Amino acid sequence: MRDWLTHRAAATPTQLAVVDADADKRWSYSGLDAAVDETAGRLASLGVEAGDHVGMVLPRQFRALCLLHAAQRLGVRLVPLNDRLTASELADRIDRADCSILVCNADTEPDAVEATDAVPVASIDSPQWDSVKSFTTVEPDPVTPVEWARDDPQLIVFTSGSTGAPKPVTLTMGNLLASATASAFRLGVDPEDRWLLTLSLAHVGGIAPVLRSTLYGTAVVLRRGFEPGRAADDIDRHDVTAVSLVPVMLRRMLESRGTLADSLRVVLLGGAPAPESLIRRCDNYSVPVYPTYGMTETASQAATARPAAAFDRPEAVGSPLLWTDLTIIDDDGDPVEQGETGEIVVAGPTVTPGYYGDPDTEGFCAHGLRTGDAGYRTDEGALVVCNRIDDRIHSGGETVDPGEVVDVLRTLNGVDDAAVVGLDDEEWGERVAALVATDQPDLTTDAVESACRDQLAGYKVPRTIAFTEGIPRTESGTINREAVKRELRRARGQSPTGRAPMRRPVDPQLPEEAADADDADDAGGATAADEVTDGEERGSDSVSTDDSDDAAGDNHD
Repeated sequence: MRDWLTHRAAATPTQLAVVDADADKRWSYSGLDAAVDETAGRLASLGVEAGDHVGMVLPRQFRALCLLHAAQRLGVRLVPLNDRLTASELADRIDRADCSILVCNADTEPDAVEATDAVPVASIDSPQWDSVKSFTTVEPDPVTPVEWARDDPQLIVFTSGSTGAPKPVTLTMGNLLASATASAFRLGVDPEDRWLLTLSLAHVGGIAPVLRSTLYGTAVVLRRGFEPGRAADDIDRHDVTAVSLVPVMLRRMLESRGTLADSLRVVLLGGAPAPESLIRRCDNYSVPVYPTYGMTETASQAATARPAAAFDRPEAVGSPLLWTDLTIIDDDGDPVEQGETGEIVVAGPTVTPGYYGDPDTEGFCAHGLRTGDAGYRTDEGALVVCNRIDDRIHSGGETVDPGEVVDVLRTLNGVDDAAVVGLDDEEWGERVAALVATDQPDLTTDAVESACRDQLAGYKVPRTIAFTEGIPRTESGTINREAVKRELRRARGQSPTGRAPMRRPVDPQLPEEAADADDADDAGGATAADEVTDGEERGSDSVSTDDSDDAAGDNHD
């Protein structure tokens, strides 16, 4: 097969393909095809050939969509990179992915130039450095679409790295095609669908709707950055029918506008476990939420619940998609009985053949890809994801499931969110520690600890409790556990004598100006309990966290 846009433009040339909400422009599939042909021609004129690795460090914009399709047309492997990475982070990824060229814009050009002097840099805007090549002045070469086989690598996408160094995941044409097909069977496709793009194009959650919509012949709505109220308004203004969100984004959109427009038929909710309260709110306000579980290594979705199933079992993420096999295994690698918790293993045509440049196969077993996530299957076959296997806390000979503690914390009045991790403890090995997000200044550690004792065994009760206005999360919505641990370690080392104002940690999903606005709104806001308490069995401590330097951290899918 050739690139999907070539086939789509021939089949439905006048069908709407892209709505640019920022520029108030629209492209049909024939118009998009012409723009992509020009982009591919300019890349070819710059010396890019089939098989090359093209790095892309661009925000969500029309040219970035063109580059995605142009990579398919030329037969190159696209390496999408987050436009908020530092120069040193870019340098690491450019080197590990063996990029042949790096495409940037005016905003990302300074970091791109600093990141590498060995790889050519080309800007889609007027270059600011003499060494940077220009997309705007080079004449496009004629291009003949390349033929793809299903096992040909098309993308190298880095994982978020929230549990270690980001890994370069190879995704083939077959992976992407199987994912798009299976997703269509679970979510359905309407010829008039319009998918609002809200996630970074450096992640499969952001890339998937672009490629899938081309396969389906439907449209995407494009806007740079993310602002909750504006995103909700875009759904109404542009008759959006589908959107991908992480839980914190959906929560902020609902807080901003109350509910979402009736045009929506799919809210694909993933990247992190969704609190039951959020699912219940969607039920109450008729928001068609589809909780999903997936990862970079599975080209996005692996299991997805439809709204009725989600409202019936809010903790579950549904059954596996078409062609996807889910197996739960024990520590010896053997399948467990239904209902028992173990490691989630995924197999099927959406699963990556491996990590680029890494022959290590430890991430795979006889049953498929070892996800590192703990979970179980319900009697109905739905998947419930508990936590990361390596997030389990081993304290005094007992094993604590952080997800169980988080579930209890989220039921408390005044608690918006929570993260539970293990901190090193000389006596007990690890101690249970909780970072609690709240805007209630009168919420105390005594109240949190008492509520936990009513519902949890003593060894599961958090011994370190710190308050914050927002849980540090990665761009894909997962909890940034290293940032959480840093905040809690600081909490253990502090003995506050007064209340300190809490600031919301930087949210990588929001553009910088929106994050700044949040900080301005929060100035002089709620404060947390400032006492340090002793637990009955082990010492506990608690402070409010007002340090957000470590909040953004790495990204994770």
